Amino acid sequence: MAQSVTVELSGGVAHVTLARPEVRNAFNAELIERLHEAFTEITAADDVRAVVLAGEGKVFCGGADIGWMRGSLDLSFDENVRDAERMSDMFRAIDNCSKPVVGRVHGAALGGGAGLAGVCDIVVAAEDAIFGFTEVKLGIIPAVISPFVLGKIGASQARRFFLTGERFGARKALEIGLVHEVVTEGELGDAVERYLSELRSAGPHAVSAAKLLIRRVLDNAYDGTRAITARAIAQQRISAEGQEGLRAFLERRPASFSE
Repeated sequence: MAQSVTVELSGGVAHVTLARPEVRNAFNAELIERLHEAFTEITAADDVRAVVLAGEGKVFCGGADIGWMRGSLDLSFDENVRDAERMSDMFRAIDNCSKPVVGRVHGAALGGGAGLAGVCDIVVAAEDAIFGFTEVKLGIIPAVISPFVLGKIGASQARRFFLTGERFGARKALEIGLVHEVVTEGELGDAVERYLSELRSAGPHAVSAAKLLIRRVLDNAYDGTRAITARAIAQQRISAEGQEGLRAFLERRPASFSE
């Protein structure tokens, strides 16, 4: 059986690719499980500095697999809860990945596919890519992806796009903050590599700490963030990486962690 997700490591970058092009890389139970496993392993991998999440074939991810959705018609309430929890755990594994995740979106990112854009740290999209939180068109709701997408586009935009289920282009996705850069499809590779180059020039532990810091600050009120932020910068300053980076800056030389 062909793998639903492939992972290739090259130069410290894990290339995670949805590999079900015959069904527009749609989600089913196996793909969800494989993505969860892949990002759990990547988080623990010392030889990975960044991740590129992409889709094989004509689209990034077209949402849920029709056969998988058909099966849900026969599930009980409790079975549906467990099914949704497994998908939520998969999104959380990507969102919590200690390595920066760069999304490379082409063709379409619909439903859960748009949710994947919500859990990527950096998203580059082809100018002709189509997005949409299309669940309401099927009489369901974008529940599982909502915590991650709301963090990207905010409540105001969600009130429009979650409720209408309308499809929208890459430029609108850029405008609402779901993606960070729009290029031609032929330029996707170069744009992704540009971000990877920036990430390689930064301290890997500092990048992971910065990513964790964002989540912790957003989850706390000011009284809590005062202590969190002070301790976070103090810890990084005294770390070997922080010491090396600051000394390199003062000595006008490249830091040892910069590739």
